This record gives sequence, C-alpha cells and structure tokens, in this order.
Amino acid sequence: MIKWLSVAIVAGLVLESSQLALNVSTSTLVERSDETDFASSLSLGIMPELPCYYPTHIRCWTDWFDRDNPTGTGDWETLYNLRIENPEKICPKPVQIEAQTLSGISAAAAGEVIYRSDTTSGFICRIKDQPDKKCNDYRVRFSCHPPFCGAGVCWTQWYDRDDPSGTGDWELLSNLRLENPGAICDSPLYIEVVTTDTLTPAISTGDSFYIFNPTQGFVCRKTDQPSGTCRDYKVRFGCPCSYKPLPVKEILAQLSD
Repeated sequence: MIKWLSVAIVAGLVLESSQLALNVSTSTLVERSDETDFASSLSLGIMPELPCYYPTHIRCWTDWFDRDNPTGTGDWETLYNLRIENPEKICPKPVQIEAQTLSGISAAAAGEVIYRSDTTSGFICRIKDQPDKKCNDYRVRFSCHPPFCGAGVCWTQWYDRDDPSGTGDWELLSNLRLENPGAICDSPLYIEVVTTDTLTPAISTGDSFYIFNPTQGFVCRKTDQPSGTCRDYKVRFGCPCSYKPLPVKEILAQLSD
C-alpha cells in the first residue's frame, strides 16, 4: 500500500513538473515571438496575433437631435430628455457636445447667450437671457468613444524595411505587402509611425513627410528636411478587427516561392 502510494506521489510530481515545464516553455515561446519579426515567428509555426482594442483617439458622432422648439422659455435640448426619447442612441458618457442652428450655424457663431452646453446637461438656450428675447432653433449631437462607435481596430506588427540612407526612409505599403504577404489587410484604416530609437510619434519629430497615409504608407525624404536628413521610422497599420491573416502554411508557401 505504502509502495503504491509512493509511486503515485512520484508520478504526480513528475506530471506536475512536466506541466510546469510545458507552461514555462510555452510562455517563453510566446514572449520570444513578440520580440522577433513576422518571418521569424512564422518559422516557429506561430501566427502573431493582431491585438484588437478600441483606441481612445477614435470617436464617432451620434445623429443630430432636435427635441424642442424655441417656444415657451427657450430651446431645451437636455441630455436627460434626449435619452428618454432616443433610447440607446447616446453613449453613457459622451466626450463632446456640438450644437448648431437648424440652418447649420454653430452656436458660437449664432452669438446668443447659452445657458448650458455640456456633456452632462445637454444644451439650453433661455429666452430670458437674450437681449431680443428670442432663441434660434437648435439641434445637438454628441461625440462618443468606442465600442459605442462599432468595431475596434486591430494593429499589425511594426515594420521597419528601410533605413534613412540614400534618399530617405521609404516604408511604402506596396513594398511591405511584397515582403510580408498576407500580413496586412487589403484596406488599412489607420497608420501609426514612430521613430525606431525613442518611439517618438512621427508628427512630433519636426520632420516633413512626403507620404503619410494608410493607403500608401510612409515616406520621409531627405530633400524635404532643413537638416538634410530623416530619422529612422517604423510603421504599423490599423485594420478592421474582422480581418484575419492568411494561415501560417499558406504564408510560408508564399515566402518560399
């Protein structure tokens, strides 16, 4: 009995040790795949995942709302009443409010005294606050963050195919597609560019850019810079989260052709 119990304990320890080793190996492999480039990850049989999230710089606008007319005490486009009359049409925490007359003139340009215009109360123009005792008829809309806006954005890995030698740093989408088949979606929505050394956003470096868009890629030409040189940049592309890269075997086959 004691002998069998000892065997069971040893077997359990061996199994636990094997599982721990497997977990450590898997974890190490995943971490290593994050540090290697796309081709190296594929050679290990790993498909780098595209992280899907909702970037805070993306916003959407609701429809325009016009629930009140400037009769009675004024035009009351209160958020409380708008929510009741338009269920699920306005996000829980709007980021911004925009108000304009029905003819399209902004509230600021209309020149009236506005009692309220914020994301907690909504918009209120009171007749008693106006010198002529009249308010325009206004409509309002609200800006919201995702996921209220819809689908998120999935980012590719970072690419740095060129150095700022020769005429500059050329990170063209057409070349990146050839060198990384199946890794970038057909119609990228966004492009992000940072320096390779300090990860400084390209727009903060002071360089001028010849091309900087998600459909063509990125180009920094030396001839456009007062200093006569460009920083070294890397780029990545934001794709719809519904995008799925090609299977590993298919990409490996294309790379071997």
